[in-house]
Parts: sequence; C-alpha cells; structure tokens
Amino acid sequence: MAASPGALRQAGNEEFRRGQYGPAAALYTRALELLETAGEATAEERSVLLANRAACHLKDGACSLCVDDCSRALELVPFGMKPLLRRAAAYEALERYPLAYVDYKTVLQVDCTVQAAHDGVNRMTKALLEKDGVNWRQKLPPIPTVPVSAQTRWSIPSAGAPRANTPVMAPPGGSDQTAADTERARTLKEEGNELVKKGNHKKAVEKYSESLKLNQECATYTNRCLCCRALCYLALKKYKEAVQDCTEALRLDPKNVKALYRRAQALKELKDYKSSIADIKTLLKTEPKNTAALRLLQELNRA
Repeated sequence: MAASPGALRQAGNEEFRRGQYGPAAALYTRALELLETAGEATAEERSVLLANRAACHLKDGACSLCVDDCSRALELVPFGMKPLLRRAAAYEALERYPLAYVDYKTVLQVDCTVQAAHDGVNRMTKALLEKDGVNWRQKLPPIPTVPVSAQTRWSIPSAGAPRANTPVMAPPGGSDQTAADTERARTLKEEGNELVKKGNHKKAVEKYSESLKLNQECATYTNRCLCCRALCYLALKKYKEAVQDCTEALRLDPKNVKALYRRAQALKELKDYKSSIADIKTLLKTEPKNTAALRLLQELNRA
C-alpha cells in the first residue's frame, strides 16, 4: 500500500533528524506531489512541506532552492515564521543582505522575542553599514507591515521567555483594544519612517511619539521607535532630547549600536566629549569595524 502524505512527511522528519537532508527533501517532494495530485491539499499542509524541504536545501547549501521554496510557502501562508527565518538565512548566505534584513525584521513583527531574528538584524545592520555607509536604510526594500492576526505575542521579551513556537495569549481583558492600538502604533511608526525619508523630521517626531504612547507592550518595538525619534531630534538639533531617547533605548538594550552612535553624536554637539568617546568605545566592542563610529572617534579625539 502506498504511503500517505502524512507518513511521507513523518519519514522526512526522521531523515532530517538523522542528518540525511537529501533523502528527507525527496520524501517531502513525494508528499507534495501526492497532495497536489489528490487535489485535497490545504494551503497550510503545502506550506509546511515546502518549509521543511527548504530547511533541507539550507542544510545542503542549496540557498537559491531554499529561497524558492520559502517564497512559495509564504505565498500560501503569509508571514510564516519558519519560512521567513529560513529564507533570511539563505539570503544572508547569498550575501543578499537587504533582503535578509527585511525578512528578519518581518519575523520580529510576528514575534518580537525570536532571538535568531534579533541576531540576524544585528548582523545585517553591521554588513549593510559597512557596505553602504550611514545611509544604508535608504536602499532597503520596503518592510511589510504584519497584520495583528499574524502576530503571536504581546508580551515583553525576557530571559525566561518561552520559545518562539509556544503561543502566548493576548493579555486578558481589553485584548481587542490592545490589538487595535498595536496595529495603529505600527502604522504611525511607518508613517514616521516615510516622513524621515522626506526630511520632515518635526512631523516624524510627532508620529513616533504617538506610536510610543499606543504600544508599550514590546520592548524591542519601543527600542526601535526611540532610536528613530532620536535620529529626528539630531536632525532638529534637539540634542538633549536625543540623548534622553537613546539613554532609554540603552536601558532596554545596553548594546544597541544605533542608540550608542546617536547618543555619541548628540553628546558631541553638547560638547560632552568624554561621554561621547565612552559611547563610541562601547559600540566598537560590539562592532570593531564600524566605519561611521571610527570616523566619529577620530573627530572626537581631535576636539
């Protein structure tokens, strides 16, 4: 009797666990073919099998095939965590850093506690800064806005947070309002980003401030918004406000490269050279080849 798609998928999982990635990929392919022939495959079933096969391709170094399978999986089930992470890793291996950055950032919208995505964002930020300089963000493709229905967490990340695949319920009481506020907060942040690109920093500050009032559930989100607002304050020459935002961001994440760099810039303008140098030296412990930071350190040493 022929094996069922479910049995083939299970067999593929066993082969994968044994490190037999080629045979595992073949089993997932057979399962996909059976489902498609029968015409009974759900989008979810096909997406899972494609994501599993993508993992095999990634392990075997076939990164382009991994990207193809992940993209197909995401067409079937948008904002799936596993295909997004695997495609990001494949893009990274292919040195397509802007696309990897977008996928890692999208994962963090779905679940802001995924450490692999945080690590990926940090690596891509470093690579893009080295490649394109301080204006690297302007060359990025657009980052999709993840709808609330696709988000899996509302809790602040902590050292003891559950793993990414463990669902966490929204806070009891007023969850619908929480969801609406969070989606509105993300919209405001994106509007702020667009205003920054247009050079309207004053209006962007207002958008970021509104966004921060609405969404304080996710520390990672708050951190990013504070750094964006600090950038605007720098452009507006409101250096004390920039220092305050960066300091709050660093309270949430002491190694935040953007916050350290922007606070160093603000402190330099405030003529607090000693503190500015201290921030740059802290930054360089994390990213010793950060060209913008090295340039700023040279300027500070001459001041």
